[in-house]
Amino acid sequence: MAVAKTKPNKPEAKAAPASENDNRPAVAEFSREQERSAYSEMLLIRRFEEKAGQMYGMGLIGGFCHLYIGQEAVVVGMQMTLKPGDSVITGYRDHGHMLACNMDPKGVMAELTGRRGGYSHGKGGSMHMFSVEKGFFGGHGIVGAQVSLGTGLAFAHRYRKTDNVSLTYLGDGATNQGQVYESFNMAELWKLPVVYIIENNRYAMGTAITRSSATTDLSRRGASFNIPGEQVDGMDVRAVKAAGEKAVTWCREGNGPYILEMLTYRYRGHSMSDPAKYRTREEVQKMRTEHDPIEQVRVRLLEKQLASEDDLKKVDAQVRDIVNEAAEFATNDPEPDVAELWTDVYR
Repeated sequence: MAVAKTKPNKPEAKAAPASENDNRPAVAEFSREQERSAYSEMLLIRRFEEKAGQMYGMGLIGGFCHLYIGQEAVVVGMQMTLKPGDSVITGYRDHGHMLACNMDPKGVMAELTGRRGGYSHGKGGSMHMFSVEKGFFGGHGIVGAQVSLGTGLAFAHRYRKTDNVSLTYLGDGATNQGQVYESFNMAELWKLPVVYIIENNRYAMGTAITRSSATTDLSRRGASFNIPGEQVDGMDVRAVKAAGEKAVTWCREGNGPYILEMLTYRYRGHSMSDPAKYRTREEVQKMRTEHDPIEQVRVRLLEKQLASEDDLKKVDAQVRDIVNEAAEFATNDPEPDVAELWTDVYR
């Protein structure tokens, strides 16, 4: 049956997954290869962001720069649930999402430094780059703006009669934006295949969620639209994958949108200019010591004898080589030609 452009036919309603109200957190069983892959991918994001922070301090990166350190399990776990043709879109804390989408670290770093070889030819900077080839439809600098765009990507999947899904990331601060709820309403009304992933790192731009939100269980933000949702341990890549698989399957089967609230934590300030004085050092250290997503995988690899200390040191060395190579390229690549001022401009 053809799908109308303005109001797609609704599939028969289905009940939310039975485990939605199960208090026992689901955790995916990882093979040796999955554990090692998750470790190396998260470590790449961590080392890349650390290097970006250093380069920002050296004046090689200008403008705003929002680091993803601490939240790596969210995007790596979700990416494990996707297939070719699916789409990913997020806000301005986006470097990790790009790397998880297998975008070239050289191109990402070159965009941060405003160089010709960057994904947006040096014109977008930290918050505005994309790769249609990799299914990444951009980081977006306006709070919550990507949510309506991600809903539009889901509409495109539905209109083309595919079973692809749109992963639409947003932060806890963005959940109070009006366009988010307009998107929720449209997505449920038209049963669009979109997973809204709320990366709740507790502080938005610097205000604790307990001070800015009347309800702190953000997984319930779609309740009035009949959108199922659940809270997930966003510091455990296995929990993320398990919840992601369920949500993505729900969408692929034509049941409409799904909300995943990832309970995560950013170790750095909101951006490089944020001293993060709204929280204590002890709080940050406690999260690093007890819940670090990369350390959890490292411990499992060693305890289950899936890797040795030497193996993991080699992985770290390989990752550092990739990041250093990207930084070297981004430092020496030429700046954009002046003629680039006239490209990609609507006239």
